[in-house]
Amino acid sequence: MDDLVDSGTKIAPSAHVSNKAEIGNGSTIEHGAVIGEKVRIGPNVRIGAYTVIEGRTTIGNNCNISHHCCLGAPPQDLKYKGEDTELFIGDNNVIREFATIHLGTATGHGKTVVGNNCFLMAYIHIAHDCSVGSNVIMANAATLAGHIEVHDNAILGGLTAVHQFTRIGKLAIVGGCSAVSQDVLPFSKVAGNHAMTYGLNSIGLRRAGFSSESILILKKAFRLFFSSKLPRKEALDTIQKEFGHLQEIAYFLSFIKSSKRGVCKKVR
Repeated sequence: MDDLVDSGTKIAPSAHVSNKAEIGNGSTIEHGAVIGEKVRIGPNVRIGAYTVIEGRTTIGNNCNISHHCCLGAPPQDLKYKGEDTELFIGDNNVIREFATIHLGTATGHGKTVVGNNCFLMAYIHIAHDCSVGSNVIMANAATLAGHIEVHDNAILGGLTAVHQFTRIGKLAIVGGCSAVSQDVLPFSKVAGNHAMTYGLNSIGLRRAGFSSESILILKKAFRLFFSSKLPRKEALDTIQKEFGHLQEIAYFLSFIKSSKRGVCKKVR
């Protein structure tokens, strides 16, 4: 990597970087990487060998992108006709080898988004128009179909597949090899094919700094929602009345009420 662009930026002689691309100070582009003309890369980013970044792709600061990744490729959508759509990746993300993240579509949001501080392991796939929050972990070969929302601090186990238009709530954990076809409740743990809810992600909540009181309230809310004999609307109204003062409960209730695919059922 002998070619020094400016301010410590290094581009390997065998890399193919468009002269229209924007490369931030202190970034490194390794051998054989290909960077397209509409790409914008922030400062202190590492692009591994033979990684291809194309389309209107923006990558934030301090990202570490391993070798043989494919970012900003056209969406795998038959309706896509080459429209000028986007991929946005935030700051401080680790993207491991052979990961693929595609552009959005004109018929969707027009943009695929990854937040900050995510750990995206080898062979993961994020399809068009997905919105992935911050501090998300996707283990090896976890796969998101189009139009999926993954909220902050969620964890997806290896080889998990998520159906299009599904949502994964904040601080949820999805067990490995799961097939997710309905929304995953915030703060829950789910697993299986098809994925079912196994209860509250208590360990994850403690690690995230939730108080014992908040965890106890969330457990009660889960019990009311899944295990009481109340009709769903009445159960939600009871949760609101008893625990609605807690911000996490407000989010929990809003998530359920806005669900279009339904939520993962509780395991029997």
